[in-house]
Amino acid sequence: MKKIISTVSIIIASISITFAGTIHVVTTTQDTKSIAEIIGGNKVEVFAIATGYQNPHFVDPKPSYIIKLSNADLYVTLGLDLEAGWSPSLLSSSRNTKIQKGSDGYVDASVGVTLQQVPSSINRSEGDIHAFGNPHYWLDPLNGKAIARNICNGLEKISPANKEYYEANLKTFNEQIDLKMKAWSTAMAPFKGAKVIAYHNEWCYFENRFGLKIVDFMEPKPGIPPTPSQLVKIIKEVKENNIKVIITSPYFTASSSDVVSKQTGAKTLTLATSVGAFDAIKTYYDLFDYNINLLKSNLK
Repeated sequence: MKKIISTVSIIIASISITFAGTIHVVTTTQDTKSIAEIIGGNKVEVFAIATGYQNPHFVDPKPSYIIKLSNADLYVTLGLDLEAGWSPSLLSSSRNTKIQKGSDGYVDASVGVTLQQVPSSINRSEGDIHAFGNPHYWLDPLNGKAIARNICNGLEKISPANKEYYEANLKTFNEQIDLKMKAWSTAMAPFKGAKVIAYHNEWCYFENRFGLKIVDFMEPKPGIPPTPSQLVKIIKEVKENNIKVIITSPYFTASSSDVVSKQTGAKTLTLATSVGAFDAIKTYYDLFDYNINLLKSNLK
């Protein structure tokens, strides 16, 4: 009997150590990693699979990622099929029941977000169309609040003893976003309605939050590289609308945008789509500081 009680005590002690120790979080992107670190504070250790300069649609599923996932307590995905090409296979290969879809350790960061560009029907001839809506919702900083809430909920499910700590960090995050939003909105106010060209359709949330107007895309259809006829069309639109900037991302080639720039004088700006896209962008707040400062300097 004493031996049984001793064994039970060891098991309980082991469980207590597990819950009291560091919570291992794996996120699909650097943006959710940054927010998870803010909410989780010193209770978490966070690893992001995609780099900040990588297209989150296309990530090579390395064996090292499977090892990280097999040891994870919480998994955070942006959802909306953004990572559909690689996330499901990694999760399945991890064989970690704690973080599979439907479990307490699985967090879909898109829950509660008001989605844009939700198609009424899917026609693959129109290019890379997302069935659930445009998945680049984190590029509206106010959607960062929904992401943070979802991560907070996930942490509280697997670590309820630290609920007050997570809620306090969430409150601080929301207050900081509100404070920064005032500065970002003020900086962008003079450029409300400014027309721009974008390389790919990933900026609608940013566009609508800060009052820009994307006239057209370098891609003739989402995911289809620029064609000569599209470049001719873009050059005409830039000249007719006196467009000053073309916005693109680190993972797209600048060759087509440079052609338009040489013909029109419009400047190609490589904005950051994620934390870590450039060395100066270390947090979710930095992401918007960087992009807005760059736009502000070139839209004058």
